[in-house]
Amino acid sequence: MSKLPPDYKFIDLSDYGRPFARWIANGFKNTRVTPVDVTGMFIIAGLLAIFCMFNQQYEWAAFFLILKSILDAADGELARVKQTPSYTGRYLDSVSDLILNGLFLLTICIITDGSLMLAFFAFLGIQLQGTLYNYYYVILRNKFDGDKTSRVFEEGAPKAMPGEKQRNVDILFWMYTLCYGAFDKAIHLLDPGAEQASHYPKWFMTAVSCCGLGFQLLIIAVMLCIGWAEHILAFFIAYSVFIFVFIAIRKWINRV
Repeated sequence: MSKLPPDYKFIDLSDYGRPFARWIANGFKNTRVTPVDVTGMFIIAGLLAIFCMFNQQYEWAAFFLILKSILDAADGELARVKQTPSYTGRYLDSVSDLILNGLFLLTICIITDGSLMLAFFAFLGIQLQGTLYNYYYVILRNKFDGDKTSRVFEEGAPKAMPGEKQRNVDILFWMYTLCYGAFDKAIHLLDPGAEQASHYPKWFMTAVSCCGLGFQLLIIAVMLCIGWAEHILAFFIAYSVFIFVFIAIRKWINRV
């Protein structure tokens, strides 16, 4: 099951691992492995990437970053294959992503003797970039009958789906709000008319997908492998200019 109906699918640059994710999900389809178990696997992959960075094994770090990205897609794929979507998995996935992103950038800061201030602004940049992409993508999915596990505005814990506990949903929703609330509000403040927009061209969504987490991890992996680790923090700060470029393009497209 796709997140979008066929007529609205676009080339997602951040979702290059989807074919492998589907293969993994199909492999676990008739097993006791749950989507949350796969989320645990991507957390382990992320921690292994950090371990490899500290040991200057950058090719292996790149491998685990890409593996993390694939497994990040596989947990959702497994939920769709098993028809067991859950808010528990959705919020756990997002919170884990944010924590790992912070640890990745902190690790890069340490191994390159970089500035903590640069690492902080790079973290803000990465999170805002990803939030912008998710903002438009979730609007598109909700507008055109796609996957609705994610909501445009997370205002109050949702009702637990069959098979999950409301207490778990409530706790993880609180954690999600703590982690992402400020970023969601910032992007909405920058583009409050996005939800009313009637047109999200495929080429536009493909362009915005370069702000997605998968593409960000790919950039980090490449920069580690070519010996540009010391430039990663500054790169993602500068890369944040695309937030304003894409918002301007979105407004121009819809004249909102």
